[in-house]
Amino acid sequence: MKVARPVREGEWGDVSDGQRALLLPHKNRKSLLVATFIMLALLLLDGDARAQATSVFASGLRTPVKLIITPAGNLLVAEAGNGPNTGRISIIDPSGNRRTLLDGLPSGFSPPNNDPSGPSGLALRGRTLYILFGVGDATLPGPVPATEIANPNPSSPLFASVLSVRFNSEVEESTGGFTLTLADHQLLKTGARLRLTNGGGDRITIQLAADFRDFTHEARSGAPNNVRPANPFGLVVRGDSLFVVDASQNTVREVDIASGDSRVIVRFPARQNPLPFGPPFIDPVPDSIRLFGRQLLVTFLTGFPFPPGTADVRKVNLVNNNHSTLIGGLTSAIDVLPVTENGQDRFFVLEFSTNMLMRLPGRLLRFDSPAGPPAVVATGLVSPTSMARDDATGDIFITQIFTGQVIRVPAQ
Repeated sequence: MKVARPVREGEWGDVSDGQRALLLPHKNRKSLLVATFIMLALLLLDGDARAQATSVFASGLRTPVKLIITPAGNLLVAEAGNGPNTGRISIIDPSGNRRTLLDGLPSGFSPPNNDPSGPSGLALRGRTLYILFGVGDATLPGPVPATEIANPNPSSPLFASVLSVRFNSEVEESTGGFTLTLADHQLLKTGARLRLTNGGGDRITIQLAADFRDFTHEARSGAPNNVRPANPFGLVVRGDSLFVVDASQNTVREVDIASGDSRVIVRFPARQNPLPFGPPFIDPVPDSIRLFGRQLLVTFLTGFPFPPGTADVRKVNLVNNNHSTLIGGLTSAIDVLPVTENGQDRFFVLEFSTNMLMRLPGRLLRFDSPAGPPAVVATGLVSPTSMARDDATGDIFITQIFTGQVIRVPAQ
């Protein structure tokens, strides 16, 4: 796979047009996030992938993007897949054993690098699991560099959507899994309810919960049909609403669960680039969303040239949708996890890299106060994207997207 290498200061003039297309997020926000993951992961795979205190909890996953933990203590992992419609949701039990819950989910190779894009978010409400999907291959490379056009024949009609999956506790504990077909995708697109039974007699019910636009039109010189793809990349449930963060459209969207209707409640503006090289403005790239009381917490990766110390965690007031900084001074923030114990709030923050241009790995931080300073919990993480905490033990589990692993961090 051909990927752009990170650009160092002073090398801007040596970057090809194709590499520049990957690195400038204002031209292609969705590709920026995925290409950044790939190029950094490949550069780091030969190094020390874990801090000494961490361990590999599960491996062999298909591009694990997000994970959550169930009340029964199992991990549910959203895997983007490794080919068309190979997205998967895995169940990993407390011993690290993996089973398939649902296979054959929408996924596709996304331009410009043919990167896998599929399941990208999970949220659980009772026995209903909500699965978010990225844009897949709903777009194709455009006629000039750094442009994209609509794909008339995507691998699935369900990209940039949310499915609801209902199953009982017996399915969670012992199922042999279910597999969707393209015909199932097409049926779900109509709004019909799909009921599946496997060879073991297990049953699940699946339905389309929300359907977003795959892209917005954004004409450019030489590419009048250019589109900006969506990139839904985080999901949380509160009451009768879902909240979805889009790393390409730079938005938070609220979905009414009963009707499936949605509306944008926040659109994050571009940020000024403080460095003397690169574009004058950089995209915020919101990439994770969490519930914290009556607020949403959103992390920001930020775009090229990935200025250290300019990423942050912002809180969104759900009463008036205003947003402000909760934790600043971060670099390439990719997830946040609020924990309240004994009346004290703490925040775990995952950084994808401590310095993109220097090719450094990621780390896990703990803030006992939003004002800091943070404690470094784990270092040497390769392409970390998401975390979940076992409240019974305090252990934290982290997905590493391009090593195909879940890493366990002992309680802190």
